[in-house]
Formats: sequence, structure tokens, C-alpha cells
Amino acid sequence: MRLALLLVACSSTAPEVTSRAGGKVEIVETPATGDLASYVAGEVKRGETDRVPVLVYVGATWCEPCKELHAAALAGKLDATLGPLRLLEFDLDRDGSWLAAAGYKSQLVPLIAKPPSTGKASGKQIAGAKTGPSYGDQLTRGIAGL
Repeated sequence: MRLALLLVACSSTAPEVTSRAGGKVEIVETPATGDLASYVAGEVKRGETDRVPVLVYVGATWCEPCKELHAAALAGKLDATLGPLRLLEFDLDRDGSWLAAAGYKSQLVPLIAKPPSTGKASGKQIAGAKTGPSYGDQLTRGIAGL
């Protein structure tokens, strides 16, 4: 089974899910406050129940590879390659200290990590993309490898 990870923050309400209709790769916009590890742990458990792998995804508004990955996911361009997947989306500038406290840190974005059931970083992650014609292809291969 292919797994994908996106960081998610803790919230007492259900996260907002953004995806195209019928899409298999979902992007979950995370709350800006709470215990990040607990939030991610809850999303991992929800993913197990739904039989959808969950990955933590840390991007930034200024990051070109992040923009490309986000757009490709919303357009359904990753569905055939990655299958069902839930990406918990965090913003490095907004959530950086919160992410670091849970162990999700890198000098490069996008950071995509596979969280364990505890919600804290496991060290299974990829970060950054080389300059080239398609960041999306590079990131898709990296995600599939997680």
C-alpha cells in the first residue's frame, strides 16, 4: 500500500478537506493551534479507519515546488500514481515552531513525512526538489517511496 504524509495540527473540529470531486489525493488544511502531534495522531487513526494513507506536507506560499504539488493534487494529476492519499498541509512560515516541536523540521520545503501513530516525526521523510522542468514528478516519486 502506498502511503503519503501531510502534517496536520490539533483541532476540536473536523479539518477542512480540499479535493476535486471524486479525487483520490486529498489535501487537508490544518488548524493553526493545538497539539500538533495529537492532531496528526488523530488523522493517522482516521486514515487507518478510512483505509487512506496519511502524510504530513509542509509547504510555503513562496515555494514553487509546493505550489506545483498542491495544484497537481487538486487537479487529480497525482491520483493514478499515488492512489488514495491524505496530505495534512502545513505552512512553514505560519507553523514552523509548532512543526519543529513535533520533530517535523528540515531546511528545505516541501517537506513530506510519514507519521507514526504517535503523530510525532518518524524521520521517514523527503524534503526539497531540484530545479528542473517538473517538480511534481520528483515529488511524486519521493512520496511513492515513503
